[in-house]
Amino acid sequence: MTEAVTLRKNILAARDQLSREEIAVKSQAIQKSLLNLEQIRNRQTIFVYVSFRSEVATFDLIDILLDMGKTIAVPITRVREKRLDAIRITNPTADLQPGYCMIPEPKEELCRTSQIAPEEIETILLPGSVFDERGGRFGYGGGYYDRFLAKIPAATRIGLAFDLQIIDKAPLNAHDQILDLVVTETRVISGRK
Repeated sequence: MTEAVTLRKNILAARDQLSREEIAVKSQAIQKSLLNLEQIRNRQTIFVYVSFRSEVATFDLIDILLDMGKTIAVPITRVREKRLDAIRITNPTADLQPGYCMIPEPKEELCRTSQIAPEEIETILLPGSVFDERGGRFGYGGGYYDRFLAKIPAATRIGLAFDLQIIDKAPLNAHDQILDLVVTETRVISGRK
């Protein structure tokens, strides 16, 4: 097993040990920091991942951003094409259903009518398994977000993570994208591209 695979496995196992209460409390702290960032406040079109299992929770955040009048896009995973598409949602409860790996995704009829062009996205909030002090990120091994980010270099990339997911320096590969910011429950890390 490579160093990256072992690291991802160990950190995800640690994250999975968090209780629902811990995830909720830490996610609230992350959300509070995030909403104070100009990269959120001063941007209109924001791409937000839909949280799943032990990821930093985003459902409340999506509701708050919608209430602020933001245009919110969430991912649909196109497994055959190995890509993510950005789909606009206006009501998470009505617009989402279990999709790829049971992750909540936009309903198919919405995907046909509400796709957002990647270049319209100003800020991207993304999950991951491991993050580092440089803004380095490991996803879950599928490369979906790396390919998605490569299409929109101008968008601000913000990783949401718990402190336990941050390491000093991850063994990144050439295709691993560096983020602008990583927001945890205690701090905001500025990426160094």
